[in-house]
Amino acid sequence: MRKREVGKLIVMVSHGDNNAFRELYLQTKRGLFAFLYTYFHNKEQTEDAVHTVYIKIKNNAQSFNEGTNGVAWILQIAKNYALNELKKSGRTTAIEEWHASVDHRERGTVMDAMERVLSEEEQRIVTLHVLWGYKHREISEILNKPIGTITSQYKRAMEKLRNALKED
Repeated sequence: MRKREVGKLIVMVSHGDNNAFRELYLQTKRGLFAFLYTYFHNKEQTEDAVHTVYIKIKNNAQSFNEGTNGVAWILQIAKNYALNELKKSGRTTAIEEWHASVDHRERGTVMDAMERVLSEEEQRIVTLHVLWGYKHREISEILNKPIGTITSQYKRAMEKLRNALKED
């Protein structure tokens, strides 16, 4: 879905349009799940986070500035929520659960390869670029990192993924 379309849906949601909220959810849920998964590394926690973020979106839609990037606005809400949750619960707990679950998973999918070989930051960059279609410049704005850093991390991440998938 295009970023402008997402922005229009958010504006409609701010006016109480539940059909627009449903459409926004249907069009963005997979990408939002993938983005939040890079923080939680746990399906159940990520699903809970997705639901909470959509509640936040609905409750705060009136604060969205029409004409701005709707997807970036959603991802900022998601990022803030994830960081707050991880800070509250203690980051090591989520990471320990993730590492314990990795050993019991089937290997071979791209998501598994991403989890095995990429840092969390690299996973976010790949997710934003590949799933959401963001340009490196836009990712640098979302993650508050220099564009050169984003570009080099993306290239390194893709090389790591290619190598990991060749080995599988």
